[in-house]
Amino acid sequence: MGDDVTQTEFSREHRLLYRRKVQLSLDVFETMLAQASFEFDRPLTGMEIECNLVDGDYQPAMNNREVLASIADPAFQTELGAYNIEFNVPPRPLGGRAGLELERDVRASLNAAEAKANSSGAHIVMIGILPTLMPEHLSDNWMSESTRYQALNDSIFTARGEDIMIDIAGPERLTLQSASIAPESACTSMQLHLQVSPAEFAQNWNAAQVLAGPQLSLAANSPFFFGHHLWAETRIELFAQATDTRPEELKTQGVRPRVWFGERWITSIFDLFEENVRYFPSLLPEVSDEDPVAELAAGRAPALSELRLHNGTIYRWNRPVYDVVDGRPHLRVENRVLPAGPTVIDMLANSAFYYGALRALSEDDRPIWTQLSFAAAQRNFLSAARDGMAARLYWPGFGEVTPDELVLRELLPLAHEGLRRWGVPAEVRDRYLGVIEGRAKTGRNGAAWQVRTVQGLQQRGLARPQALAEMVRLYCERMHANEPVHTWDGPA
Repeated sequence: MGDDVTQTEFSREHRLLYRRKVQLSLDVFETMLAQASFEFDRPLTGMEIECNLVDGDYQPAMNNREVLASIADPAFQTELGAYNIEFNVPPRPLGGRAGLELERDVRASLNAAEAKANSSGAHIVMIGILPTLMPEHLSDNWMSESTRYQALNDSIFTARGEDIMIDIAGPERLTLQSASIAPESACTSMQLHLQVSPAEFAQNWNAAQVLAGPQLSLAANSPFFFGHHLWAETRIELFAQATDTRPEELKTQGVRPRVWFGERWITSIFDLFEENVRYFPSLLPEVSDEDPVAELAAGRAPALSELRLHNGTIYRWNRPVYDVVDGRPHLRVENRVLPAGPTVIDMLANSAFYYGALRALSEDDRPIWTQLSFAAAQRNFLSAARDGMAARLYWPGFGEVTPDELVLRELLPLAHEGLRRWGVPAEVRDRYLGVIEGRAKTGRNGAAWQVRTVQGLQQRGLARPQALAEMVRLYCERMHANEPVHTWDGPA
């Protein structure tokens, strides 16, 4: 959820000062882009995995504070819900055998964390939305202890002036009102970072937007929320609605939502930050003591804290990131499309597919986004979130196509080529992209397995709540076995 803040209430004067400071930071950022003073000689990739905690009955365990104390590893941190934790994987180069090393390291870290969580009566589950989460779990003491989270909740409701309406159509439509942003905590994702140069940011972001639909079709893993069977990747629509600062009148006026796919292809990272400042009022207007103009004049990289904090409250599915590490600034594309899970090998396969296809598409002499309208890319994204592997996607040269055909005929070869350019050897490419191929051929992603398993359990006589709990138990068994989800069977 980003950097913490120190207060939950802000005066009018504070907000005005913050707006001026954000605009000043944007001007300094524009100057920095013109001077090209960014680190990008050694592109790095990073990963964040948001997880859920469950108890022995596979119900949400609201004790992340105790679990994190047991784990005692700074790589594991709190997330919005008291039943959430986040695992941050240190950045590393993409080439060579780094993928195999990453798989080994992530499994070792998660296994060690799981063993320590057990001492607090909890298990760690990597899944887009925890299927056993019910409204009663989010009524009291659901939020992690954090000034930022409380301030964000208060700011969203101050902006709205009314409760949040959740209304998600699907096989079993869900409609409810929420007096807090608690439903947002249900949405746990895997976030992929790629460090890029200013000159290459736009083509990488545009390519990532194009890939968002196919990514979701392959990786959907969130079909249940509050006991209802909804979208293949319900997390997408739930997150959008649960953080919406707009009452109905502002929606009718066309005011942009804070969870945003965007509305155009870009030519520079500056386009995105400028849109942020132009369209979105502040939610957390905390002002730092830094003078970014003086910092830049002194030859130092300014933190641009206000601009970064503002960017952290605008939830693009592919978010621009400015950061400073060891005194050197850099830029990243943060891909926020994917749900967590089901297994480490599945998540590594998803990342290999993304990084490989992104490299190939972003370096194409005739970029795909010059042949595809932005509106079509957004329609692909929403279709994939609703229908997963049953979606219909538009692709230049194919017309309307199923995800399996698009992946097998077009995107897998591109992903292989892109990873080859990254210096990833054939054995590593084959391991992870072989998982993607298997998923495309079987049509079985996490969402499909969850739905089929729950249906099977209900046909055996289990009520929906018991079927969901048993499905999560079976899911956890298979998650720890680390066999890709397309090979999973149903209940014995």
